[in-house]
Amino acid sequence: MSSSAPTPHPMPTDPEVLAYIARTNAFYPTDAYTLSAEDNRALYNKYAAEMRGPMPPEVSTTDFAISANAPQRQIPARRYRHAQQRHVGTTLLYLHGGGFLLGGLESHADACAGLCAATGIDVLAIAYRLAPEHRHPAQGEDVLAAFVHLTALGERVVVGGDSAGGNLAAALCLSKRALGGPMPVGQLLIYPGLGGDTSTGSYISNAHAPMLTTQESASYFALRSGGLDRLAVSDPLLMPLKARDFGGMPPAFVVTADIDPLRDDGRVYVERLQADGVAARYRNEPELVHGYLRARHLSARAAASFAAMCEALEQLASGTLRP
Repeated sequence: MSSSAPTPHPMPTDPEVLAYIARTNAFYPTDAYTLSAEDNRALYNKYAAEMRGPMPPEVSTTDFAISANAPQRQIPARRYRHAQQRHVGTTLLYLHGGGFLLGGLESHADACAGLCAATGIDVLAIAYRLAPEHRHPAQGEDVLAAFVHLTALGERVVVGGDSAGGNLAAALCLSKRALGGPMPVGQLLIYPGLGGDTSTGSYISNAHAPMLTTQESASYFALRSGGLDRLAVSDPLLMPLKARDFGGMPPAFVVTADIDPLRDDGRVYVERLQADGVAARYRNEPELVHGYLRARHLSARAAASFAAMCEALEQLASGTLRP
């Protein structure tokens, strides 16, 4: 009688990355996604606070709300500004990750402040509505409202985000392409989940990766979509890789973690952008795992990747990004 071998768990070998994973697991257990939304958020918020670095002294913040209609609502927002502001008139609209279930203005404050400090570019973060209380397309509606707010002020907008936020950033570009009017001038996508084929590639080889598993990713998709069958979804605003073409999209810099089930989504997205004539650059990070933005104070690899993101952000802001 034979028995199948256990599924391997891909793991990095870099001791700094391993230490980051251990520290994460001490605050945010690997089964947190199976808990109630309330309990999951409580753990996640505690973890985010634990991993937050100090606020750069050269960066100031202003909290306010963006008014939106249909439904009438106030979207919490925070602007980060450098004391020696550069690229005046351009703002990074940053969309946080968290599986569409988690996160807000505090959870990614460290990343937003860091991007502002390194580039001198204004950053606008929003707390978009979360699932399961608010399902698709609520998140995208809030992102669009924030974009309209910025363009009404005459701002050029680079849209960016990590994980779920990367999904929303790409979807905003697709939405604006269809609607017409001002477009984002660039995309900065950090280990985005873009609705790729879960039956192949990194969804299989990294199915049991640390920090994010294929099953966990699927559970968050189900909460956001209301339990839709991924194979039956054709809406590119939910799964951007479902778009038929990518012509006319903004230039993009996409970075992925090698040990991450979402890895191939970023690679395929860039390949499709390039095939349709869009300036796009792809960077994959060996040894790194999903969520490594929080490791930039702990890991030389994560710090180097963050520096590359900041360099690309300045290139997107100035219109100089090259493949």
